[in-house]
Amino acid sequence: MSGPREGEGVRRNRRPQQLLLSFLGSLVLDSDCPPLSTRVFLHVLGDLGVAEAAARATLARMTRKGLLERTQEGRTARFDLTPAAERLLRQAKERVDSPRPFTHADGEWTLLSYSMPESRRDLRHQIRARLAWAGFGGLRDGLWIAPGRVDIAKVFAGEQFAEVTGVADAFLAAPMSGTDVGALLRKAWDIDMIRAEHESFIAAWKPDRGRKGRWIPRLTLLGADWLQLLRTDPGLPASHLPADWPAPDSAELYRERFDELEPHASAWLRKLLHSDAGRR
Repeated sequence: MSGPREGEGVRRNRRPQQLLLSFLGSLVLDSDCPPLSTRVFLHVLGDLGVAEAAARATLARMTRKGLLERTQEGRTARFDLTPAAERLLRQAKERVDSPRPFTHADGEWTLLSYSMPESRRDLRHQIRARLAWAGFGGLRDGLWIAPGRVDIAKVFAGEQFAEVTGVADAFLAAPMSGTDVGALLRKAWDIDMIRAEHESFIAAWKPDRGRKGRWIPRLTLLGADWLQLLRTDPGLPASHLPADWPAPDSAELYRERFDELEPHASAWLRKLLHSDAGRR
């Protein structure tokens, strides 16, 4: 099977799990899809250049993590989303589907302070990943800042974060007169890197307009790139950014490409599932 082609967002190595989460969030979540067979996953990932061994290992790993539930139907293994995976994907979908994902109320900031023992490196990594997705940047050790009003309870939802609520304090804040907000932004975020991510996204997907075929791979790649961009850009206030800041263009481009690809990708998935059912 062939891998991604030029013009299909080829610009970084994407892990198989990233691709699967994009596929599941775009085409499987809240659909009427039955549990998908290993064969379907191998087809989807294979068309994205993922080797069979890596695809099988990813399915096994996501099952161990509690993201997929495996059932056996004769000789066929099938996988369905777990409730935990559905919650994760729906939470992401709020930002993924937002028409203005990089826009927050100007002048409002959320400050978060927490302390976690070095011995809990596993939890520290999970916390930082959650904070980055929620738009936080690190000002200094233990102090994080995000634009707008962030629902901290939602950020730390889940049993694995139960102990965090006892060691974290959050405040809604506004900069005092004389504060150099622009310098503060550059301290917490790499502004040049964020711009570069937007420019790469636009360069990768703008030429894709009007192309035909490979609907599922292209939608999956689009979703993976969009999720990466959402993780990178917290939505900094436009008043402190250059006038030609590319975030609005990225958001418009993503919505245009998604609306173009999703109906065709959904139709191809139905054909794939029909073919798979005929092989039982």
